This record gives sequence, C-alpha cells and structure tokens, in this order.
Amino acid sequence: TAMEPSTPDNPSAKSPVELELSVENVESTLYQLYFDPTMEHKNVAQKWLTQAQASAQAWHFCWALLSQDKLPEVQFFGASTLHMKISRHWSDLPTDQHENLREQLLTHILSFSSGPKMVLTRLCVSMASMALNLIPQAWPRPVADMVRAFQPQKPTSEVGSDMETLQQRPHAHCLALLELLTVLPEEFQSSRLAQTRRTQLREVLAKEWIVVCPMLRQLLQSQDSSNQVKEKVMRCLSSWVGLNVPLGESHELVEDCFGALSDAELFDTAVETIVNAISQPDCQRYVDALVSMMPLVLGLHEQLKTAVQDGDMETSHGICRIAVAMGETHSRVLLEQVDHWQEYLTLVNMILYCTNIPGYYPVCETTSSLTLTFWYTLQDDILSFEEEKQAIYLQIYRPIYFSLVDVLLQKSHYPSEEEYNSWSSDDKEQFRIYRVDISDTLMYVYEMLGAELLSNLYGRLGTQLLDPQQSAIWQDTEALLFGFQSIAETIDMNYSDVIPGLIGLIPRINIGNIMLADTVMYTIGSLAEWLADHPVMLGGILPMVLQGLAKEELSVSSVSTLKRICRECRLDLGPFAQDILSVSQSSQCMWLMQALGFLLSAFGCRCKNNKHEIIYIYIYTNLPAIANKQPIVHILGMLSSLFTTLDIKRQSEDSDEVVPARTVSTQSTENPVVVVLQQLFTLIQTILSKWLHDSEVVEAVCGLFDKSVRTLLHDFGPLVAQLCDMLGQIYTAYPQAPALDLARQMVHIFAGEGQHMLFVALKVLTSAAGVQDHPDIAESFMHLHAQILKRKPDLYLCEQLDKKALFYCGILSLKCPETPTVKAAILFFTELLPRCKDMTALGEVLQSDGKLLTETVLQAVAGGCPQSLTEHYSEVLLSLNRHSTSLPQWLKETLQTPGFPAAQVSEEQKHSFTQQLLREQTNKRRVKDIVREFSLLCRGLQGSGYSDY
Repeated sequence: TAMEPSTPDNPSAKSPVELELSVENVESTLYQLYFDPTMEHKNVAQKWLTQAQASAQAWHFCWALLSQDKLPEVQFFGASTLHMKISRHWSDLPTDQHENLREQLLTHILSFSSGPKMVLTRLCVSMASMALNLIPQAWPRPVADMVRAFQPQKPTSEVGSDMETLQQRPHAHCLALLELLTVLPEEFQSSRLAQTRRTQLREVLAKEWIVVCPMLRQLLQSQDSSNQVKEKVMRCLSSWVGLNVPLGESHELVEDCFGALSDAELFDTAVETIVNAISQPDCQRYVDALVSMMPLVLGLHEQLKTAVQDGDMETSHGICRIAVAMGETHSRVLLEQVDHWQEYLTLVNMILYCTNIPGYYPVCETTSSLTLTFWYTLQDDILSFEEEKQAIYLQIYRPIYFSLVDVLLQKSHYPSEEEYNSWSSDDKEQFRIYRVDISDTLMYVYEMLGAELLSNLYGRLGTQLLDPQQSAIWQDTEALLFGFQSIAETIDMNYSDVIPGLIGLIPRINIGNIMLADTVMYTIGSLAEWLADHPVMLGGILPMVLQGLAKEELSVSSVSTLKRICRECRLDLGPFAQDILSVSQSSQCMWLMQALGFLLSAFGCRCKNNKHEIIYIYIYTNLPAIANKQPIVHILGMLSSLFTTLDIKRQSEDSDEVVPARTVSTQSTENPVVVVLQQLFTLIQTILSKWLHDSEVVEAVCGLFDKSVRTLLHDFGPLVAQLCDMLGQIYTAYPQAPALDLARQMVHIFAGEGQHMLFVALKVLTSAAGVQDHPDIAESFMHLHAQILKRKPDLYLCEQLDKKALFYCGILSLKCPETPTVKAAILFFTELLPRCKDMTALGEVLQSDGKLLTETVLQAVAGGCPQSLTEHYSEVLLSLNRHSTSLPQWLKETLQTPGFPAAQVSEEQKHSFTQQLLREQTNKRRVKDIVREFSLLCRGLQGSGYSDY
C-alpha cells in the first residue's frame, strides 16, 4: 500500500516500500531524499531511486525530470540518470533511437546553457558518453558536429567558415559548447575501456583537435571574450592535453595562455593550463615548440621577483611551477640544444632563485619545496652523458650546485626558539618533512660534488668553532652538522679525510640548545660505522652521548645514537660497558634496551660470574605488583626490546670465534635470554592468572616471547614445551589473536619437532571457540592452520582434532566482512584441499561439507564480497576442481536452485559458467577471468565497463 510521499510541505512522510516507476513517484521520492530529516527514510529513498535508475523505464522518465519547471535537484537527478543509462546500459537502447537521443540531448544542453550549472555539466557528460559509444562508425566527427549544432543559423556550413561567427554566438551558448568540449576528454579518461577500444577512441579524438584548437585560440585572443570565456578556454585546453595532443599543433595556443598570467582573475587557471601542457612527456618530440616557449618562461622572472618582494606567495608559487615544469620535464632535451645553452642556464638560475626564496617554509613561503626534484633530474641527466660531454656540463653546472648547497643549508635553518615555539604542530611537522627532503637532496648532490663538498662543510664548521673572530649563531652550526649527517647516512665515510677532524670538533660544540644537541647526536650516530673502524676515537665522543641520555629532551636522539654505536662498535665497548650500564639503569626507555642488547651480545658469552645479569635483575625485580597493568606492560615491552638484539650466537659469528661442534647443542642453555625467560616463567604465569582476559597484557606477554623466538630461533628449544603449554592455557581460557600468531611463529620454526608441537595440537588447534565472533581471532586462526598444513600436516592425524568443526570454521571465516580474514580463510582452504586425497579424515570432511563450501564461495562471488576479492575466491574453486571429483555435482546441485546465486543470472549462463570452470584445472589466470565474468553477471555489471578489465 502506498504511503503518502514526502514533499517540501510534508518532508517527514515515509516513502512507500513498493511504488510504480512513474515520474510522479520518482519526484516524490526525491523530495523525501532531499527534505525528509529522518536518515532511515533517506536511506530507503536512496535505495529505491538507485533501483529506479537501473530500470528500463529510466530511459523515459529522465526527460520528464528535466522539465524547466522542476527543482534543480530533480533536474540534476534526471541528467545523472541519463548519464548512467548511456554509460552503463547503452546496449539496451535500440540503434534506431540513437539519432533521436542525440537531438534531445543537444536541445536540452542549449536549453540549460544558462544554468543550473550542475545540470548543464551532467548533460554535457551524457553527450560525451554517448559520443564515446558511437565513435567512429556511427559518429566519425563528433566535435565538428557539436560545434555546428551550436550555430543553428548556419547548419550546413563548414566549421572553418564559421569562425567569424563565434563571437555572434550567445554568451551562454559559447560557455555551454566549451563545457561540452571540456568534459569529452575527461569522460574518455574516466571511462573503463578495453585497451584496444581506448586506443581507437584516442586516435579519433586526437584528430578532432584540429577543429578545437583554432576555435580556442580565437576565443582567447579576442578582445570581446569575457574572463569567464577565457578561463573556460584554458580549462578546455587542459582537458585535451590529457589526450597527448601534439604540442607542435597547440604550442601557439599554450603561448597565448602566458598573456593571461598578468590578469589576477585568470592567473591560477593559466598556470594550471601551462603546467599541464608542458608537463606531458610526449612534448619532448617537439623541440622547436619548447625552444619557442623558453623566452616566455624566462620573461616571467621580473614578475616573480616583484611577487617575492611583495610577499605574494600565490604568484611566486605559480610562476615557479611553470619554470620547474619546463626545466624538469625536458631537462635532457633542453641541455642538448647547444645553440640555446645560455637560455637553459638562465632557467636553471631562475629555479635556483625559487629555491632561495626568503622566509621559513612553510610559514613564510611554500615555493622552495617545488624545486627539489628538479635538482635530482638535472643531475641525473648531466651524469648520463658520455664522459667528454659530461665534463663540459659539469664545468658549467658544478658552481650552481655549490650555490645550491649554500641555499639548502640556509633554508634548513631553524628560526629562533621563540618563533619556532609559536608555530603550530602542523607547521613544525611540515618543516621536519621539508628538512628530510633537503637532506635527501644534499646526499644526492654529493654524487656530483664529491669530497670537495665535505671539505667545504668541514672548513666552514672549523672556522665557526675555532676562530675567535667568529660569533656564529647556533643555527649556522646546526645547519652544517645537518649537511654532514645527510651525506654520512648513505656514503662510505672511511675514505674521507675530514671525518677525524669532524670528530675532534664535535666535543667543542655547546649543546645548550636542544635542536642543535639533537643534530649533534644524530650526526654522531651517522658516523657509527666509521667509529667501528676507528675505535680509538670513541673515548672523545661517547661521553657526549651518555651525557645526552640524562636529558629527557634528548632521549630520542641520544638513545638512537647509542643503539647505533652499540650495534656497530660492540666489540670495542668493553672500557665503556660499566658506564653505559650505569646510565641505563636510570632509564625506562625501550629503545635503550635494544642498545644494551647489542652491548651484552658482545660480552654475554665471555663474561665471568654472569656480570651481564645486572640489567636483567634490574628489570624483572622492578616488575610491579600484578595489580598495576600499565607498568607491567611497559616492563614486558622493555624486555621485548632487549631480547630483539641480544643474540650471543650472532656475536660469535661476527667475531669469527670458532665454536667446537660438540658445544653447539648445549650452547642454547647458556644463552642469557633462555636463562632469564626460564626464571621469569613463574612470574609471567602469575601475571596471566590475574590478567588473562586483558588483551593488552596478553599481547605484551606474547610479544615478549615472539621477539625471543625470532632472535634465538632453534636455541629457544628448551622453552618450547613450557611456552606451548602457556599458549594452550591462554587460548582455551580466552581466545586471543596474539596467542595464535605466536603459535604460528612456533610452528614455522619448530615444525620438525613433533614432541613440542603436540602441545600446540592438543591445546590450541583443537578449539575453534570464539572464532566466528571475532574477525581478528578468525584471521590468526586461519593463518595458523595454513602454516601447520604447510609445515606439519601430519598433526591433522591427531584424533582429538575436530576436523569438521575446523572446516566449518573456515567457511564462517569466508563469510566475514573483513578482507584480511577472508584472505586468511582462502589461504587455509588452498593449503587444506590438496591434503584431502592423502588424509582420509580430511577427505571425509570435504566429501560431507564440500557442497557447503562451494555454495559459500558462489554466494561471495555473486555479491557477498567486494568485487576486488573475487579473484581470491577463484583460487578456492580452482583448488576444488583440482582435488575433488565431486565439484561438478556440487555445482549442479547449488546452481539449480532458482535465483541462486543471483536473480539476474539465467540457467544458460549458469551452465556456461560451470562448463568453463570445470574445463580449467591448471590455468589460474583463466579461472580468475571466468569467475570475474560470472561475478559481473550476478551483480548486474556486465557491459558497464568492468568486464573490460
């Protein structure tokens, strides 16, 4: 029964669940969508309208909705419906109605040329979509016909002879035509098309540029054209540039756009258009056109300088974009124009000027960052020339790159502390990223400038720190160290003769300023590998790092640096070990534990009387009472960090110590990690007895053992039985994903040790409890079983394992809405199905429940899962086809159900799908294609463009 539709006067009335597809009902449901305040009613209306659009009647009611007396929202829905029908259901329209549709569209575009704009645009997009369907056979010259259609006074004339009447065309019609010409390439770019069809359309449209270009030039040059028309002309050009129209045919139009840069109203559009036009890689084929535009780009330098002086960031930003687009996209081509080398050199200096725009990024300027990738490109192109030519270019451009280094160091300067503290957190983060980009650029520039660059930086730093005449501000010192650090991070510093001097200068730096101190720490860290080869220098530098550890503000940089030194120099830290341990005992930093792990790895296996246990005793005697959760989690996290790097076996390998074969089997019992974990087990079990249902504590405990297992690998053996028993307790008491993930790691390493894995089989694998209600647990559960099937399938012979429940758990996981869980279930089935032939118990489960699995997969493919997952489900069908002779019967029984898996699919299509699928047992790609096509049929998307992919 129809309920009263909502109207502007009665917006709260409910929409009917079932309505006849009439214009009146569509319009009333639209009122409900727009005006009803109840979200539930809006959702019902939205669903009904979507179905209405997909119906065959939509071809007819859309025109009535476009009546001039309708609300703009109603008209827009009508235009959108028309576009949807043309783009997705074109094949439903009889061929003899194409001409009538084109005439109606043109009539309505002219009718809406004065607005509303949103309706006009949708109608133009509809016309563009229609053109793409008819090109080239039914509509070989769409653009020429469109231009003629907007000149009804001369319907039979040629386009070329109509140019003099362009300005006589009504202003609104002119804008409508430009809108139509603008959306045509855009619709082509956004449409889903097969590659052959895309190539065909691109060729046809590119030929139409000969019609569009002269018209756009005339409109842009005309004194009678309004700024509105000129802006639309440039947007139209940008749209067509995306089709790779030849720059040789359009460079004069692009050059005309430079004239619009002097008009504030047109500036932004002109910049966008010029940048789009000259950024196309294909432009490099038109060297003469590029050279002809170079003076126009260089001619913007004065406007750029004025904008910088006036603080006009928008103008300077736009001009910089043009200069960089020209210089970066075409650097090699322009470098090779030896007759114009001075022009390109001028352009490079113009870009350097942009890099050096005064002010702090991003607070005072946002332009300099645009130029950084240009310097990479130019350097790459210079160094790619043959040796003789390269030498010439280096002679010209090396001085510019030295100037660039000065500019980049200046731009990396921090402001005063007072000013910096006034910045927003977002500005500070952008500045940090900007400095990272500068650091990368400096590192890259070193490839061109080499050792001379380091000598330059070292000389300037020495002058600052040693010359009493100098009174450098801290930002100058910080910038030079920043430059050193940037380069040292990626190159081999062992061959640099300035590093010993730098190490000698660093202790002279006053690190009272936190930002300078941070950079000092990171610079020392970047030299850790060099210090490993020159350990005699550690005594002068390590005290600064330990001093930094005492300052909370330097905790990140100092701990990071100590970690790197302990990793690289651990064999030479004996004299400093006690100092490091002493400082570390006052710290609660997890990163510091990793540093200590490296240190203790070096000495743990050689120390007498277990001196290394001082740090373990400190940590686990400080484990708080089990009533305090957060301290427990923190201490467990610190232990995890320590065990990540504490590996005495690796240290033995690094130090080339020869370990007798007979000691290898017992060495694991001497490993300090094993010793500490054995002592901690009782305490951890006590903690778990209190916090077993707390996911954060369980995750911390599992994380501790996970880090230990990954570090020790098979040396973890003595603890496997205890850990597996603990995992069983955790999982059977309260299923949690971290326990399953840890079990999977254990299976990966200890799959060959059945006596250990039996604990996992009995305690963890036998229960699917909680899986269906918790997708994260289901995901981990499926991954664990897939790992066991891959590494230790004979565990499935265990009688206590409920194979049927496990199989059903996999099916439930396939139905989960979470993508990671579904992928894990698919992986499980692709590992399980090949085992069913050899393992009777699994084969029996497949035989009894294989039909349910088949039905579940088909439901998902038909619309129960996102389209992107379809090809993953196809792997299950392929595996079923390979490993079960019953698949034909299961397919027949499930697909014979009326309306299954979707009402849109006919019996013939189901039969065709079955036959195609059963023929393929090896070609994975082909099966994916078959399943994808069937999925599109089920979802009603066949012919929408998706099927072309």
